[in-house]
Amino acid sequence: MLNIRGGKNGENLLIQLEGRLDTTTASQLEEKLNSEIDGVKELTFDLKDLEYISSAGLRILLSAQKTMNNQGKMIVKNASEEVQEIFEVTGFSDIFIIQ
Repeated sequence: MLNIRGGKNGENLLIQLEGRLDTTTASQLEEKLNSEIDGVKELTFDLKDLEYISSAGLRILLSAQKTMNNQGKMIVKNASEEVQEIFEVTGFSDIFIIQ
């Protein structure tokens, strides 16, 4: 299960994720991003309550990063040790701005 909170504030988009971002829930995040990312200059993912991320979830974050490379910046913050380790093992820690 994945809960997605947050939204747009001017040119900033905050996405707070809670639960699991995997094959069954990745489409929820993809739909949220597709509906709100236009015109965004700063995209922030708050992963404080994200328990797990699969390759499907990583693909969505990578797609968002590619979009934001053209229109602004993307920040990933508050990742748990487990999620941070997944970013490091996959090389995503070199791609994302992680706070």
